[in-house]
Amino acid sequence: MEIKSEVSTLLEEEKRDRPEEEEEDIVCLDEAFFINDNYQLTTYTFGSHVLQLFCLQSASRQLVWPGAMLLNDYLSKNAEMLQGCSIIELGSGVGITGMLCSRFCHQILLTDHNDEVLKILRRNIELNTSSENPSCSAALDAEKLEWGNSDHINRILHKYPGGFDLILGADICFQQSSVPLLFDTVEQLLRNRGCGHCKFILAYVSRAKMMDSMVITEATRHGMLINEVAGTRSVVANLEGVIFEITLC
Repeated sequence: MEIKSEVSTLLEEEKRDRPEEEEEDIVCLDEAFFINDNYQLTTYTFGSHVLQLFCLQSASRQLVWPGAMLLNDYLSKNAEMLQGCSIIELGSGVGITGMLCSRFCHQILLTDHNDEVLKILRRNIELNTSSENPSCSAALDAEKLEWGNSDHINRILHKYPGGFDLILGADICFQQSSVPLLFDTVEQLLRNRGCGHCKFILAYVSRAKMMDSMVITEATRHGMLINEVAGTRSVVANLEGVIFEITLC
């Protein structure tokens, strides 16, 4: 499945303009990157599942990123893995993956670190859990979660003491400085459930060789096994994407 968006164009241009050896970060997201409320109701289809969300048509995390399309395509074809599960999504953005999962799972918590993004995320939850939209069968909520923030993580684990069966992440590895914090957070969530009882499904979109190796290195450093899901490597927005399944060793 291919999708083109302004954000992928922005990231591709930045990659071309910077020599590989000087790649210290993939893209810099300042505060203004998130402040835009020109939302449009947009329809997405994954297999037989039709979703509607408010999102932007510009380069911002309040739109649907290519990795989310990759992950939703994968989940829509493997919906049995979601049945009856408790799920947390990291870096949910507008919530398109959570809205799809809510049709199959028992409970899903969507998270993001940015207050502006959380506003549209909660608006989309309200849209998809209204009486006019009976497709959502799961308990659906949103919480602020800054990766590596112990207070945020502990608050979530206190609210959800049983933890989660699945951790989801789509197109969330695009800044090197955030990757160690991402895996710090994932490790805590995995260890809360114990080995063999929770896994992290990551839809990864490759934008730089340095980031490709860093994701694998950080997973290994945090005591995790990272495996590519067979048959998931594909092109999204002219970039190579793949699904990884990550568990504790």
